[in-house]
Amino acid sequence: MRIVISEFMSLDGVVQAPGGPEEDTEGGFTQGGWSHPFFDEVVGGAFDTALKDADALLFGRRTWQTMAAAWPERAGDPFADRMNAIPKHVVSGTLGEDELTWSHTTLVPGATALTRIRELRAAEGRDLLVMGSATLARTLLREGLADELRLMVMPVIVGGGKTIFPGDGALRPLELVSTAISGTGVHVCTYRAVDPA
Repeated sequence: MRIVISEFMSLDGVVQAPGGPEEDTEGGFTQGGWSHPFFDEVVGGAFDTALKDADALLFGRRTWQTMAAAWPERAGDPFADRMNAIPKHVVSGTLGEDELTWSHTTLVPGATALTRIRELRAAEGRDLLVMGSATLARTLLREGLADELRLMVMPVIVGGGKTIFPGDGALRPLELVSTAISGTGVHVCTYRAVDPA
């Protein structure tokens, strides 16, 4: 499977809490919900396409807990039904098996996460989709395990917060595969990893 990272992102690279004020306040973050003014059919369509192309989802603990609290009660909507039915993997060193209440979820223990993720990536199938999960996404990029980035870059500067980009000084070239611009000014960009020259 290809590992695809899909993120709502501000112009200054922030991915923290795009959905709401209480989504992730870690570090004193107070700008939660910053993506709402820019969400339109183009952005929603990109999100929907990413899910349709996926055979499984991969989450960090915090994002999984947020999603697990929201999606099961939205059953009956085609997007929600797909979210609830698709296999899900959550990387965590603290969650127990008894806490995996969202259907079709498998625990990936933090201590062995990279080994298991490499196994999933080597398996047959379409995309293994990562949504949100900034720490996990940053690790995947650092380890060279991300095959594609689907970034919805929104015309707003958040001024600080979590990012997915490693800060290790390594050069990681990407190829722009496609781009679309929404009526609200969002650039929906798909990038693929390329080997450094």
